[in-house]
Amino acid sequence: MYLLGYSLNNFSLMALTIATGFVVDDAIVVLENVTRHVEAGMSRMEAALLGAKEVGFTVLSMSLSLIAVFIPILLMGGIVGRFFREFAVTLSLTILVSLVVSLTLTPMMCARLISPPSHKPPGRLARFGARAFGAVLSGYDVTLGWALRHRLFVLAILALTVALNVHLFTVVPKGFFPQQDIGQIMGGIQADQSISFQLMREKLGRFVDIVKADPAVDTVVGYTGGGQTNSGYLFIALKPLEQRDASADQVIARLRPKLAKVPGATLFLQAMQDVRAGGRQSNAQYQYTLQSDDLDLLREWTPKITEALRSVPDIADVNSDTQEKGLEIDLKIDRDTAARLGLSMAQISNTLYDAFGQRQVSTIYAPLNQYHVVMEVAPAYWQDPRTLDDIRISTSGGALAGSAATAAVAAVSTQLTGSADALSADAVRNANTNRIANTTKSGASTGAAVSTRFNLSVPLSAFATFGPGTTPLAVNHQGLFAASTLSFNLKPGVTLGEGLAAINRAMVQLGVPASIHGTSQGTAKLFQQSLGTQPLLILVALLSVYVVLGILYESFVHPLTILSTLPSAGVGIREACLQRFRPILMTTLAAIFGAVPLALASGTGAELRQPLGITIIGGLMVSQILTLYTTPVVYLLLDRLRRRPARTAREETGGAAPPLAPAR
Repeated sequence: MYLLGYSLNNFSLMALTIATGFVVDDAIVVLENVTRHVEAGMSRMEAALLGAKEVGFTVLSMSLSLIAVFIPILLMGGIVGRFFREFAVTLSLTILVSLVVSLTLTPMMCARLISPPSHKPPGRLARFGARAFGAVLSGYDVTLGWALRHRLFVLAILALTVALNVHLFTVVPKGFFPQQDIGQIMGGIQADQSISFQLMREKLGRFVDIVKADPAVDTVVGYTGGGQTNSGYLFIALKPLEQRDASADQVIARLRPKLAKVPGATLFLQAMQDVRAGGRQSNAQYQYTLQSDDLDLLREWTPKITEALRSVPDIADVNSDTQEKGLEIDLKIDRDTAARLGLSMAQISNTLYDAFGQRQVSTIYAPLNQYHVVMEVAPAYWQDPRTLDDIRISTSGGALAGSAATAAVAAVSTQLTGSADALSADAVRNANTNRIANTTKSGASTGAAVSTRFNLSVPLSAFATFGPGTTPLAVNHQGLFAASTLSFNLKPGVTLGEGLAAINRAMVQLGVPASIHGTSQGTAKLFQQSLGTQPLLILVALLSVYVVLGILYESFVHPLTILSTLPSAGVGIREACLQRFRPILMTTLAAIFGAVPLALASGTGAELRQPLGITIIGGLMVSQILTLYTTPVVYLLLDRLRRRPARTAREETGGAAPPLAPAR
């Protein structure tokens, strides 16, 4: 691991934990075979040489077949392949080291350390163990004899098991990674689209108070703003597992009805995960994106689809990033009237920006800091659009010059006196003064505060009308097309595969136009990609094992069995099975015990390790029971099929069949 640049992390430690059960398999097979010869009266040196020679091929085939299983994982792409590549490499190298040690160091130690049979009576524990193993072996002898006499029934069970596996693969719910509880929850706030910043801050405070009141919550941090005014985010840290009575998902479930009592805003909570794909920020854990080349059609159907998905029982917290009801004030300016009053569009725009645009007009430099000076109306005037009635536009604030400036001023003011030359001089002086004011960071200003002559201010209502309107808060795209992303969480006990299937059914029932295309994004997209390659990976793993064993056995038939020392006779089969029962049982138990720590794991991140341990233990137990009975039967059947062409050829030529090899 050090030479490969690997570290001790969840995946490498899982590989080492599992390896503790697999690496002893080879040593157990060698040790058991050498011990059997020593117990038969052979010297330790002879027993070590003969025992290692007899099972060397078996140990090699076992190790290489295990490594072949991990070949598809080593070649797997995407984020899943990146995660499990270190796991597969660590476990494969561990098995290779075990193979070398079992064929070299283990026989040497057997030749030196194994004690010859002792005539001393065994102890109570040894006698109990011998009786227990004898009872198990006797039971296996009886049941194996029955299986060999009823081969068709055993083969039917094997075929039924294979068919059941295929059926279960299609019907068992599928997920990406197990839902974790790492003690952190993230929440996204979606408020009314016309909400103000001040009211949004009040909603945030109410949400924070509700969340902090939960006994499982330790700290809460939140902020508003970001991409849109009506959005905000909360980051919740839960107490350690031993100090709370609920998981992260359970905390979210009991907070939902309390948070729903806050009017005008919704807080969507999701449990943080160690593994999450996609860069987009959303209010839920999974995303489903709608795309279309028709923006109007997309805006029409997005609310319909969102409402339809909210009634789907398998998913929760459905929300959309499409928000078309943002509040705006539509200002309609009578340009002719404004021109008669001597006002340009630049003057009007600058005045409105000075009032509401938060223009930075200067910087105050202090010894230890610098402060930006921002021009705006008082915050009290932000809350009501009727403030526009109080806005007045200065007629001397524009960059007018020459006769145009003279005519403009004369048209709106009958109180001004003096000659045209004086008025023109005033306009030129005002323009020069405004050029000084226009050197600010954010552009032009009306410059009314630095005017040096008497001027006339015109109410905005004299030449403009305004009224409420709506506007999209944002127009989102994915690639070259307009897009709307729907975010959702899963109900307790529902897998990601079931949730996506429910969304697809809802889309079909709703009759969404073909020009609107929906696809999973982020973690959901990665799940679908990995799900599509699972059957291929399983097939590649089986083919890899078959090819490796076929090369070792130099046969197209015998790779289908793992009992490499079985002869081609029914009696020999039975004796070989009984003889190899003890090492088979020992290796299986060693692998099972190696996975026990994963199955019993607890604490943060245990959700990733427990399914692996349970799968290994359950798979080894079921497969071992089937292997002990089906493998001998399958071997006899395939060996008979393999020998049939040779037997047919001998019958046609009148040759005699060679004698059967004696059972070992």
